[in-house]
Amino acid sequence: MTPDAAWLARHVKRLLASYQHWTGQDLLPAGLDDTQVITAMEMADFALVSHGTQVDPIFNYANKVALRLFEMSWQEFTALPSRHSAEPMAQAERERLLERVSKHGYIDDYSGIRISRSGRRFRITHATVWNLLDENGEYYGQAALIPEYQLPPG
Repeated sequence: MTPDAAWLARHVKRLLASYQHWTGQDLLPAGLDDTQVITAMEMADFALVSHGTQVDPIFNYANKVALRLFEMSWQEFTALPSRHSAEPMAQAERERLLERVSKHGYIDDYSGIRISRSGRRFRITHATVWNLLDENGEYYGQAALIPEYQLPPG
């Protein structure tokens, strides 16, 4: 089930505010209303995903580029534990990445292999991963901006 517009706008604004907090940069132009911010993030030319704060975090957001990369619907993606986005042999690398993000708030140099629903492997490069904060500055999860990726030939 796709979330309602109010939840989606609040979530995307948290993604943007947290990104700006850690990096000092804006992902989207400032001053967009709720409808515009949802649309702009959906139509962005980069992939963006986030997961919640569960012990085994579940994805709670993906824009259109991310859904296309992972070959999933919104419903499929938002039921997926985020650890399943990496190959089993890459789990230790993923854990080290998440520890670095937890310690420093964000990293902007991540590259790695991810796996789609069909088993297609693709490389992500120059990804930024950051901690999400809610309006009270409390930990709200983590997000990843994937500006570059390479799909296998064919």
